[in-house]
Amino acid sequence: MTHRQIMEALSGLLLGMFAAILSSTIVTNALPEIVSDLGGGQSAYTWVVTASLLAMTASTPLWGKLADLVSKKALVQIALVVFVIGSVVAGMAHNPGTLITARVIQGLGAGGLSALAQIIMAAMISPRERGRYSGYLGATFAVATVGGPLLGGVITDTSWLGWRWCLYVGVPFAVIALVVLQKTLDLPVVKRKVKVDWAGAFFVTAAVCLLLVWVTFADDKYDWMSWQTGAMVGGSVVLALVFVLVETRAAEPIIPLRLFRNRTITLASLASLFVGIAMFAGTVYFSQYFQLARGQSPTMSGVMTIPMIGGLFVSSTVSGLVITKTGRWKSWLLVGGVLLTAGLGLMGTMRYDTPYWRIALFMALMGLGVGMMMQNLVLCTQNQVAPSDLGAASSVVTFFRSLGGAVGVSVLGSVMSSRISHYAADTIDTLGPKDRAAAAQASGGGAIPDMDLLPPAIRTWLESAYGHGIADIFLYVAPIALLGFLVTLFIKEVPLRTAGALAQATEAQATGAPAEAPAEAPAGTPAATPAAAAATAPAAEEAPDRFSPGADTEAADRETATRPLSAVATPARPEGSAGGGIPVRGFVRGAESAPVPQAAVTLISLAGRQLGRSVAQADGSYAVDAPGTGAYVLIASADGHQPQASTIVVNDEPVSYDILLGGTSGLTGLVRAAGSGLPVPDAMVIVTDVRGDLLATGNTGEQGEFSFTELVPGAVTVAVNALGYRPRALPVEVGGGGVTRLEVELETGARVQGVVRAPHGPLADARVTLVDAAGNVVGTATTGADGAYAFADLDGGEYTVIATGYPPVATTVTLAAGGADGHDIELAHPGE
Repeated sequence: MTHRQIMEALSGLLLGMFAAILSSTIVTNALPEIVSDLGGGQSAYTWVVTASLLAMTASTPLWGKLADLVSKKALVQIALVVFVIGSVVAGMAHNPGTLITARVIQGLGAGGLSALAQIIMAAMISPRERGRYSGYLGATFAVATVGGPLLGGVITDTSWLGWRWCLYVGVPFAVIALVVLQKTLDLPVVKRKVKVDWAGAFFVTAAVCLLLVWVTFADDKYDWMSWQTGAMVGGSVVLALVFVLVETRAAEPIIPLRLFRNRTITLASLASLFVGIAMFAGTVYFSQYFQLARGQSPTMSGVMTIPMIGGLFVSSTVSGLVITKTGRWKSWLLVGGVLLTAGLGLMGTMRYDTPYWRIALFMALMGLGVGMMMQNLVLCTQNQVAPSDLGAASSVVTFFRSLGGAVGVSVLGSVMSSRISHYAADTIDTLGPKDRAAAAQASGGGAIPDMDLLPPAIRTWLESAYGHGIADIFLYVAPIALLGFLVTLFIKEVPLRTAGALAQATEAQATGAPAEAPAEAPAGTPAATPAAAAATAPAAEEAPDRFSPGADTEAADRETATRPLSAVATPARPEGSAGGGIPVRGFVRGAESAPVPQAAVTLISLAGRQLGRSVAQADGSYAVDAPGTGAYVLIASADGHQPQASTIVVNDEPVSYDILLGGTSGLTGLVRAAGSGLPVPDAMVIVTDVRGDLLATGNTGEQGEFSFTELVPGAVTVAVNALGYRPRALPVEVGGGGVTRLEVELETGARVQGVVRAPHGPLADARVTLVDAAGNVVGTATTGADGAYAFADLDGGEYTVIATGYPPVATTVTLAAGGADGHDIELAHPGE
């Protein structure tokens, strides 16, 4: 897909994400007033946030699995509708219970939007290019996150609107997003029977819910060490074990456990858990700090969080662009982990009267760290899986991030209440006797106080307690962020793929394979060389063998990745079919569909293990047996033909697959001197493809001749360089068969050389610069002990030679075909 096609497809998706994020963040600064207006306390405040996170956590894997089975477009529209319904119900809430229920509905829709946005991007865009478009997603996230609290604060502070309109403002954006998605998003629909793992979804939700109920009421309704704790923690563990058992037996597991055999996915999920705790727990309580510890309005509370969101926006955008350019991503994870840990640790030192510029700096560090880690953990996971597992793998990372956020908000909300009460009790003696009774009433009952109604002395006392208690939250989270950084140290950096899942699926459909199966090379497309054949097949380190029975370990994948596929060899099976498996049959054909007898056909796993081998018969027919269902690589080679590697997908029935081998192409030619026509011996000839990858290199013979065989048919670039001549590069179209001939004429290169002298003799370490007539610097040189300098391979014309060391001297020289020798330069001190 072109950039324009991708942006058209993403426009509605980004608009939907904007509506969802806006509706979620717009209530952040309004929550203290919302909870107070509805008669709730700190527990209700925590659950308003946790309920949405819990629903998002539990539903994310389900959305991801459905994306692997049914229409992604329909799913994202359903998620948007669900989110709008939750927003409307939340806006009509008149008690904390109704609001929390509506937040659950919002969380279900948000879980779908957050998971499906990543999945749809991965379906259309290759991992290498995804960083560029992740920047757009990061920009959308940043704008909605910045604009949400600001807009929410303005609406809350506007008397004739009120906080309920904060929950309605995203509805128009959602409606527009639905219309745009319908017109612009066009993805293929998987045609197979849907098997949803409802049991798995139930048990994972139950396990998480029970865990969150425990941490919410611990140290309030009962002690941390009590029979209730034992019952709830034990019950959560039992439900988690039942979930694991269900997943091992499910036909379409909601979280395929086999994914965790890949070290990168396991470590990325664990790191996402820690990042989720740090990110959500850190940001949720910012509004309470600015409103309750610093006495700011909801509007100003949103303004004051801009440094964190600005840092997130800058880091996510810049890291995405750089990753797209370089293909390297691990360094961003490591730097992000350091910045996130540092930002949280510094935030733990703040108090109610800490200068704002310090807090802004700490928030910026935290935002930079989150922006570098959040998207790139999903990216490195998506780069490790086949298209059929893309939704499940993406949702696994999002699941653990949301789980960390839900658990972190619940635990730290309870801890924060305890710490605020502790600091309030410790400092109540600073109040006068008359104020102590009012202070105890203001801080008691668990309700969020209205600071504007408190006397100045009591307000300062309570602001100090809130500032210190909320700061402790960040201090407790900092070690968790450090754990996330330590986990990322062990993630192996795998080069990003250059083909998106949608492109792979389209190519697979051309072969008759399921759309979600991986297909790195189109059917019948010849590979260029043995090295190109290895590149055509999915590299083992990029896509470990998860499909064939008895998949090898990641270490075996890395070992296989260091060898070309044509070099993988194990004892061969008898020629022809090796019984006991699923038959793979077809014909090996060459030019004009002529059979290619005696062609060697080898079937290997994606990890590089040879599974079967056959030699084509006189009519070109071959037969091998696959050991079971899954994806495999089929390699064919024959004398006088280019080898080919193709990915095939084997289901429960025999596979018919014909192989087309292209003929060997060659390139020969002569290199001559322009004008004289004399051959140029020992010239370097380099052949590269359209991507700049080196295909062949060699030197010309005594008669200026060169020759290359087994080149890729198509457009190549031939570059020639020889001493005393100007380099030259030519575009050449190599034919699909036979030999392409080429003559290259090289222009004689002019030169200029001489000695830089001082009064005492030749001057060493003088700087000589050559500038052409247009003022462009052609080259620079530093003289040696003999004061000599030289420039070669120059075009004829007028140049300026500038020498520095003493006061600079500029001289002009006109170069003809042969150049100029003995162009000496005299340097001297002024007055000499």
